[in-house]
Amino acid sequence: MSRQPVPLPAEHIPPGTPAWRTADALRWLGAVPARWAHPLFAFLALAVSVAWEVAAAPVPACTSAEPCGSDWPGLAVAVVLVLSLYWVWRQPRLAIGGLAVTVVALAVEEGVAAFARPSALAYLTAAGFAVAGLVHRLTVAGRQRALALEAAGAAAQPLPDAARTFRRGRMSLVPAAVFLVVAGFGVHRALGVADAYDKRAATASHLSGEVTAVDTDDGLLTVTAEGRTYRIGTAFPEDFPVDTRVDLVVDGDGAVLVAEPYDAFGWEVLVLASSVTGLAFLVNGVAGRLGARRLRRGPLPVLRVLVREGEEDGRTWVFAADDTEGRRPVLWFHSLYADAEGGAEDEDDLETADDDDGDFGLDKVTQVLRADAPAPPLREAVLYGAPYTGAEVAFVARDDEDDPEVAVECSVTSVKPATTPWNTGGPQARGRQHPRRPVEEVAAGLAPSAEPRVWRAHGFSRAVGLGMLVVQGGGVWAALEDGPSWHWLLLAVALPWLVTSVATATTWRITADRDGLWVTTAWRVRRVPWEAVLSVTLRDDGILIGRADDDALRVSPTGWAWLERRLGREPGAQRVADELRALLLRPDLRPAGEAASDRQGMPVGPPLVALTVLWGAAVMLLL
Repeated sequence: MSRQPVPLPAEHIPPGTPAWRTADALRWLGAVPARWAHPLFAFLALAVSVAWEVAAAPVPACTSAEPCGSDWPGLAVAVVLVLSLYWVWRQPRLAIGGLAVTVVALAVEEGVAAFARPSALAYLTAAGFAVAGLVHRLTVAGRQRALALEAAGAAAQPLPDAARTFRRGRMSLVPAAVFLVVAGFGVHRALGVADAYDKRAATASHLSGEVTAVDTDDGLLTVTAEGRTYRIGTAFPEDFPVDTRVDLVVDGDGAVLVAEPYDAFGWEVLVLASSVTGLAFLVNGVAGRLGARRLRRGPLPVLRVLVREGEEDGRTWVFAADDTEGRRPVLWFHSLYADAEGGAEDEDDLETADDDDGDFGLDKVTQVLRADAPAPPLREAVLYGAPYTGAEVAFVARDDEDDPEVAVECSVTSVKPATTPWNTGGPQARGRQHPRRPVEEVAAGLAPSAEPRVWRAHGFSRAVGLGMLVVQGGGVWAALEDGPSWHWLLLAVALPWLVTSVATATTWRITADRDGLWVTTAWRVRRVPWEAVLSVTLRDDGILIGRADDDALRVSPTGWAWLERRLGREPGAQRVADELRALLLRPDLRPAGEAASDRQGMPVGPPLVALTVLWGAAVMLLL
C-alpha cells in the first residue's frame, strides 16, 4: 500500500488555488528545449573554435614602430569571451550579448575580411549556433511560463511574509568584491611595469644594433650595437632572425628591445582570471537578488503541487498534484527555509541545502542521511510563482506528518525541467545508472570476524594520487624556475589542496572495530563511534561518513569512479562504502575485537609537506 502525501492544512491553501494536474504538467514538460540546444553542444563548439582561432590567427610582429605592450581592449574582449562561455550555461541573455561583442570586436580589429580565415569563420559559425540555441531556450522558457499561467488561471496571491524577507545574492557579492579587488591590483601592477619602463626610457640611451645570434630555446638575442654586445630576452625570438636591425633602450649594462619594452604578461593573466571570476560571482549575486525581488513585487500565480526532497542531492522535486505515487517529477530546484526574521540565503552553485535549525527535528535529518532509510515523503504544497526554466519560486508545505507547523521554502537555484535527457539527478536516473547493492547482498559476503576490518587505498586510488604527485612536482618546478614572481601566489593557493589530495589518495584507510571506525586522512586519524554514524555513501570520488554530532566526515579522493566504471569495473571506493553501510545496519557483522594502534593507520600529510619542501629546495639549487 502506497504512502499518502503529507497533507497541507486547508487554512494554508489560498482560496481558489488550482491543482497542477498531470495533463497540464505533461504539456509543460513537452515545452522543454530540443536536444540540439543543450548548452554543452554550444560550449564545445565555441571552445574548439576559440582554440583554433587562437592557434591560427596571425599575430602581428613586434616592431619599433608598433611595440608590443599591454593590450587592454583585447584583454577586455577576452574577459567577455570567457564569461560568455560560462554564461552559455547560466545566463542566456548575457551570453547572447557577450558573443555579439566578441564577433563585433573581431570584425573591428581585422575587418570583415577576417572571417575569410577558416578559424575565424568557424568561430562565427559556432557563435551563431550558440545564439540560436540560447534564443530557443529563452523562447521555450516563455512557452513554459505561459502554460504555467494558463494552469494557474486567475489565482494570484502575495508571497508569504517569511518569503518576502528572504534575501539572495549577498554571499556572491563577497567573493566578487575580493576577486575584483585582486583584478584592480593586477591592473595597477601592470601599469606600474609600463610606467617604470617609460621612466627608464626617458633617461636611457637609444641605440640601434644588429642581431648576431638567436637562442630560441631560452628566448635570448645577441645584439651588437656600437661595439658592445648585449644579451636580451625576448618572447618572440623567431621575429628577430640573425642580421636583423633592432632598436634598443640601454640603461647601464641592461638593455631591452624597443619592440618589446616590458613584460606584464603575468599580471595580465591575473587580471583576466580575477576579472572573470569576480564578474561571474557579481552577476550571479545580482541575478539572485533580482530574481528574489521579482517574487516580491506583487501577487503571484499559485498552484497546488506535491514536493519531495531528494535523498542524495538535496534537490526539491515537484510533482503534479494528482501524482500521489511520485512517479513523474516535473521540475526541480534547490531550496532553503525562510523565516520572518530575514530568512537564509545561498547561491546558484548550491549542490545541497540542509537546515540546521533543531525545530525541524533530528529525526528528519537522520532519515535523510541514512542511505537505507525510507525515501522522504511526498508533501502537499502550494507553489508561488510561475515555474519555467530559469525562474525563481517559493512554496509552502509541512515538513512531515509529525510537524503541525508549515514551512516556507524559497528556491536558491533556478527552476529546471526534470525530463531533459541530460538530467541525471532524478531518483529513476540514479537507479538506472549506478544501482546500489542491497544491504542483504553485501552482508552475505561478509562473514563475522573477531579481527578489525581494514579498507585502504586500492591500486586505482594510488594511481590517481601518484598522478597528482607528478602534477605537484611539476607545478613546484614551474613556479620556482624563474625566481620570485606572481606564480608563487598560485603555488601557495594550489599546493595545500594538492598535498592533501595526494596524501589521501595514496594512503587513506578506514578501520572498523567493535566500537566504531578509525578514519585516516591526510592530516589526522579520527575516531567515529558506531552510534554517531548515520550513513556511508560514495559521492564525487569521496567516501562520506555522516555523523550525528557534526557535518559529514569526507575521505577524498578515493579513486576515480567515473573512469573505473568506464573500464567496466566496480569502483573500489563503492565496494568499501557498501561494506561499511552493511556493518552500520547489521551490528552482528561488526568485528568483535578492538583495533590496535598499528591497525589505525598514520597520516602522511606532514611527511609529504617535508618532502615537498625538500623538492622545492632541490629545484632552486638546480636552477
